Amino acid sequence: MTSGTGPVGVALVGAGVISGQYLRHLTAFPDVRVLAVADLDEARAAAVAEEYGVPVSGGLDTVLALPEVEIVVNLTVPSAHAAVALAALRAGKHVYGEKPLALDMDEAAKVLAEADNRGLRVGNAPDTFLGAGIQSTIRAVRSGLIGTPVAVTAATQGMGPESWHPTPEFFYQRGAGPLFDLGPYYLTALVALLGPAARVSASTRRAREHRVVGSGPKAGTVFPVDVPTHVNALIDFADGPTAGATFSFDSPVSKRLIEVIGTEGALSLPDPNTFDGPLLARGLHDLDWRELPLEGTTAGRGIGVLDMARAIRADVPHRASGALALHVLEIMAAVTESGERGEFRGLGSGSPVPDPLPVDWDPYAATLT
Repeated sequence: MTSGTGPVGVALVGAGVISGQYLRHLTAFPDVRVLAVADLDEARAAAVAEEYGVPVSGGLDTVLALPEVEIVVNLTVPSAHAAVALAALRAGKHVYGEKPLALDMDEAAKVLAEADNRGLRVGNAPDTFLGAGIQSTIRAVRSGLIGTPVAVTAATQGMGPESWHPTPEFFYQRGAGPLFDLGPYYLTALVALLGPAARVSASTRRAREHRVVGSGPKAGTVFPVDVPTHVNALIDFADGPTAGATFSFDSPVSKRLIEVIGTEGALSLPDPNTFDGPLLARGLHDLDWRELPLEGTTAGRGIGVLDMARAIRADVPHRASGALALHVLEIMAAVTESGERGEFRGLGSGSPVPDPLPVDWDPYAATLT
């Protein structure tokens, strides 16, 4: 669907911690115009809007009423993702949301069906796979550098966000935990690299029933843990490779790892929660890794919104799509079910593999006039 000409009007809903990262970049991209910030706490929305020079602030209804807003960037907590997305779509706005797409597949399907019925788009984080690190990885694999991918080892582990986040409770509620909070970065990168997954199995556990807020005005507050905090998953991809992945908020050993083994070598990928490197390669008989050059943008969060905005104007597919996010959500839901039931779970949604960004794709160039 095309919509208008010139820069695309954007509104942010949710003025929490992550909003600053989006606003810092979106306000610097000439092909989008940030017009409004909304939050349940309208005073917080006003403060964030003033900090970044955004002209309008208020509640959700305020920003949805602005005709110049074409994309709503949904940065609310996971439990509100579907409701806010549906409200925005019913107001005639495209939606780009933070991960996960929704709490479950039924909610996600309603969002995508609403968008389809109205001729609107859904995009979704993470957009880190569009950064130079993962994009250079995709080009390396497609060039045949490591032959045919065979297997992946992936891990993201640490002690959880309660030590630094002032309101960490939602990280331990349904729709979060290490799998739903950090998993999308790893799983999106792997699907973009290897194609859709076909089946999964998993083992999950919860180390502690309660956690303690470690910073801010709520420091010392005890809150319950409702989700698994250590997840071991086995993911079989439709085209053949298999991945073993660990997602943990229980480890005193911090680790961020993706290694891809191929028939002719191996790659050590950058942290998929970042936009740059390093990207390392190793041949079958090499004694050590060598660093590969990176090509692409390292601008940061918001490039998925920008790619979507440019795609709307050009009437072409955007890369951080609702279909991709739906498949990642299905993987995570199936991992959770497998951990509960102790059995392999098949996957049915599939996903289009997004085209790589052109090497010279420049978020700071004005292309929409």
